[in-house]
Order: sequence, then C-alpha cells, then structure tokens
Amino acid sequence: MDIQVAVLCDYAADYQGKLCVQGAFDTLFARQFPVVHPACALALRMCLTPEDAGEHKLGIAIVDEDGTPLDKERMPIVGDLKVALPEGATFLTRNLIMNFQGLRFEKSGNYSVDVTLDGELMARTPLRLVLVQQPAQPQA
Repeated sequence: MDIQVAVLCDYAADYQGKLCVQGAFDTLFARQFPVVHPACALALRMCLTPEDAGEHKLGIAIVDEDGTPLDKERMPIVGDLKVALPEGATFLTRNLIMNFQGLRFEKSGNYSVDVTLDGELMARTPLRLVLVQQPAQPQA
C-alpha cells in the first residue's frame, strides 16, 4: 500500500473517487492550554496493488512527540481493511476520510497523526500546537 496523500484539513470529501480537500494545515494556534479544536479531518488517498490483497488492520492515532496518544482510551482507532482488486487491475486507489471533533490538546508542542497498516507505520502527518501570547493592553 502506498499512501499518496495524508493531510489534516478543515474538511474533506470523496466525490466520485476524487479526494476533495479544503483548508489543509499543519499548525494550530491557541491563547491558552488546554485547548479544544472543534473539528477537522484526516484525508487519506491510498494506492493498492495486487500484493496488498487480503484482510488488514488500519490504525490511526494522534500522538505527542513522546508517542503518547492524545486520547489513550480511544486511540489508536483501528478498523478492518479488506483489499480486493478487480481481475487484471494493476492498481486501485481509495480515499479514506476520518473526521475528528473536539480534539483536546493539553499542551503546546509537536504532535503527529500516525497511520499504520498491520502495526507498521505507513504515514506520519506532523501537527504543531503553538501558544500565542496576547499583546499587552495599553493602560489609560
């Protein structure tokens, strides 16, 4: 399996096999921590070949720079991925969109969205959380 696209974005959709991505980003700014990001999506485009045929486990986890999952109870998110190509096909592409709501980040720093297949890391999308200082208010 080759992951051709792995990006965080504001919104993604699969439109007749076309991956539509809006608002791709790699940095979020916050005035304080913890902070909750209301909604975003992970957009994946995978290219599969006959060698990929069969049953697989696809995992997705958002982790901090130490590898600790953002939500230890719910991550990694693991699902079954059954791959079957039409006879004679040399490749097949599929789009996968994972929507996230209410992601809570406890601290600033570097994070990543890790995509695994059967426990093997296939893609790592970086995400940076930055603390923004508010400018001092002029005193009257």
